[in-house]
Amino acid sequence: MHTIIFATNNHHKADEIRAMLPADFKIITLKDAGINIDIPEPHHTLEENAAEKSVTIYKLTGLDCFGEDTGLEVEALNGEPGVKSARYAGEQRDFSHNILKLLKNLEGKSTRKARFRTVVSLMLGGKEYRFEGVCNGSIIETHRGTAGFGYDPVFVPENDNRTFAEMTLEEKNRYSHRSKAVNQLITFLLTKGNSAF
Repeated sequence: MHTIIFATNNHHKADEIRAMLPADFKIITLKDAGINIDIPEPHHTLEENAAEKSVTIYKLTGLDCFGEDTGLEVEALNGEPGVKSARYAGEQRDFSHNILKLLKNLEGKSTRKARFRTVVSLMLGGKEYRFEGVCNGSIIETHRGTAGFGYDPVFVPENDNRTFAEMTLEEKNRYSHRSKAVNQLITFLLTKGNSAF
């Protein structure tokens, strides 16, 4: 069993990734690892924020770990909310308010094209590796569905007519930006072989 720390306190993200893992991998969160910190996201890019998380935990523990940062990038809003997706409506990270602000800012816009983008930063044996996943889609005008989290109730991926919040976790993972990035991560870890652990 290969255990790796996921530098997050977000159990929704951890559950999504655990659902994708082969049986010989185990992901533990910061809480599972007994690490009681909230890593800041001070940078202007997803890449830098993801690295902030993985490097912080590696320096703290010396163990293999990964961090990720995800942003919703909306074409008509010049890529907003992007790196500020979780705090779009303020530091309280309230996604009901974030969605309200997003829908208000999209009123009257001719296009509602958007994409989710995830960057994963892996610290393995003291070296950093990065992986990226993108899911294209669009923002609808009203909430639909009760599953998922974040902007899922208003995001419809390409080649489907349901929001992420109307899908099961397995269905969402067929499309999701996070699953694409994590699949690259898993493939990389498997190709590294047992010697990487």
